[in-house]
Amino acid sequence: MSFSNTNTGDKPADPYKEKNLDDASIKDKVEDLSEFVTACKFGMMTTRDGSTGDLASRCMALAAKENGGIDLIFHTNTESGKTSDIDSDPHINISFLNSAGEWASVSGTSEIVTDRTVVKKYYSPALKAWLGDLGDGKHDGGPEDPRIGVIRVTAKTATYAVTRKNAVSRGIEMAQGVVTGKAPAVNKLREISGQEIQTWRSSNEMVQ
Repeated sequence: MSFSNTNTGDKPADPYKEKNLDDASIKDKVEDLSEFVTACKFGMMTTRDGSTGDLASRCMALAAKENGGIDLIFHTNTESGKTSDIDSDPHINISFLNSAGEWASVSGTSEIVTDRTVVKKYYSPALKAWLGDLGDGKHDGGPEDPRIGVIRVTAKTATYAVTRKNAVSRGIEMAQGVVTGKAPAVNKLREISGQEIQTWRSSNEMVQ
């Protein structure tokens, strides 16, 4: 049951969503999302503290993608607070935003991967700057450093909005909306359902 504070009858309660919702093919939805998050590079990772239930977000750099771009990979220090959060509650959200106001939200489950084969596959020498060399011959920031792990995010649903017009056209249409009371069609608002993600992940082909 969803929250509602009023009844708009046969009129859309959310005209922005109705005007901008873009029902593209699964292929276009996933590939455009993948392209967008790659361009953003940095996203906010939100986890839940297992002891307090509080949400915590931190900026994370996207390291890689799997399964045709729908699942996300991040590096992590296994001794950080976020790994404790994930260990107690694997539910996670990753959000992305760029300077144009385009955004994406990916919700799913996460796991901490410490298998060295996987870690080496996604390892970056830049990690040395973040973990440092403790001088003990083991914790040196290299691919064998046991502090280096991977957070694998398996997407369950995703929503994103990318602009369909340039800044000038968007400004004009929004100004017209203020005058006319009609929601402007300035974005491609796309929702990727769990079923669509399963279809994409299982086939990883040209899904229409």
